[in-house]
Amino acid sequence: MADFTAKDVQALRRSTGAGMMDAKKALEATAGDMDKAKDYLREKGLAAAAKRADRAQGEGAVGVYLHHQAGRPVIGVLIGLASETDFVAKGEEFLTTANDIAMHAAAARPLWVTRDDVPQDVLEKERELIAAQARNEGKPDAIIEKIVEGRINYFYKDNVLLDQVFVRTERFEGTVGEMVQALAVRMGENISIVSMARVEVGEG
Repeated sequence: MADFTAKDVQALRRSTGAGMMDAKKALEATAGDMDKAKDYLREKGLAAAAKRADRAQGEGAVGVYLHHQAGRPVIGVLIGLASETDFVAKGEEFLTTANDIAMHAAAARPLWVTRDDVPQDVLEKERELIAAQARNEGKPDAIIEKIVEGRINYFYKDNVLLDQVFVRTERFEGTVGEMVQALAVRMGENISIVSMARVEVGEG
């Protein structure tokens, strides 16, 4: 018998967005180890998402967030979240997730939605700057390439929406990409962010 409680199941659900039975199965499969259970759910989610990736997305919703506070810039964000069916797109959880992602984008200021959206010239310039910095730090040439790849991942985490850690950890612990993936698993559909528009006016 795995060593975990109902509270552990609830905690895993809150941090991953998984359903109750999936969270329970993950804890059973990992002998109650919370970190391993999260990895277990993530791997299953990736496998399920890969099977659905080619299914057409003909529906969706637009997440909206407007931040207007005295003394601060006015920020507006629109997020296009696509789904396969109108039934899912009109669901409360789907709409809430779209709005949550828009709120996140207002706070975290991503420049691109996916890694593929980053222009190649921007990426190459960033690589050159990282390599130059590493040389200035006295790093040997033999390891500079590994340093560049490692720091590029931090660049993605800072600037790419799907790679950013969701800002409200009490709602979901993980990246925006993982949050979308968790929603896709629960809905059983191919769900993805297809567009983002962020406007900021004024300096406060």
